[in-house]
Amino acid sequence: MDPLEDVLALLGTRAHLSTGMTAGGSWAVRFEPPDGVKFNTVRRGRCLLGVEGLTAPIPLAEGDCFLLTHPVAFTLSSDPHTVPVDAEPLWSAARGRLPHVGDGVDTLIIGGRFSFGDRARELLLDGLPPVIHVPAETGEASAVRWALGQIDAELRGRPIGSTLVAEHLAVVMLIHVLRLHLAREPRAVSGWLAGLADPVVAAALRSMHARPAHPWTVAELARAGAVSRSTLAARFKDTVGLGPLDYLARWRIELASRRLRIGDDTLATIALAVGYGSESALSTAFKRITGLSPREYRRRRAGTALVSAAVAASPSPASQAGG
Repeated sequence: MDPLEDVLALLGTRAHLSTGMTAGGSWAVRFEPPDGVKFNTVRRGRCLLGVEGLTAPIPLAEGDCFLLTHPVAFTLSSDPHTVPVDAEPLWSAARGRLPHVGDGVDTLIIGGRFSFGDRARELLLDGLPPVIHVPAETGEASAVRWALGQIDAELRGRPIGSTLVAEHLAVVMLIHVLRLHLAREPRAVSGWLAGLADPVVAAALRSMHARPAHPWTVAELARAGAVSRSTLAARFKDTVGLGPLDYLARWRIELASRRLRIGDDTLATIALAVGYGSESALSTAFKRITGLSPREYRRRRAGTALVSAAVAASPSPASQAGG
């Protein structure tokens, strides 16, 4: 099992595509901090990306894309001097059509966002820089360009099932962007993501993710990377920030937590599935890592789910107004 694939699956990664926008002349649009991870690609023209907290804007050329991994406000513009307008009124006024700003249609931008489960910040996003920029001219970015081109074709042609196909292609694009970033700037990530860039640590990670219930020892994991126990322990701790068996314990608890959230398996069944010999052993490890017993965790998650369902079912002011 590939650890990146494993974590994305655990988090229930989904893509949500927006309508994009066209722009021309002098223009600037300010966007509120997004939910999840925002992505955009410039299909025609060029613009500047300004991100709250960064000292200088990032030039985006035709074919470039970016991921905004943290919830911060950002601006897309033709130049740094134009006063930006807010995005929300533009999208509301478009009424389902492609939003437009400025004079002419020199620039076409498409994009969307990725949503994840509630553990995404700690498991994935905190290990990434706030912005990942993929220039079109980068040789290794050909797979990203292919995915973006296919998304564009699906959204323009609108064949049967186009939305679903485009959303799956966007997840493919996300994986390619993360791969490219790990290969290009391995020191710009932290935690288990950084471990994927170290061949010795990556071998241990793959082994643990493939068989999380196996009673791994440091010696076994070291053999997977063809190094000594001391070498693996040192490199794993330096790269990931935890020892290999500490990481394994935390990953097992993540797997157990997911089963507690979405299923009704008994604690004994979950314990065996994730590598603990008994319900009491799981309970001890679970409380040590999360601060809650498995039963308390399940009760709290069930209560949160009921509240979320009630909120989703109640009409919001925007829906009552037809927005």
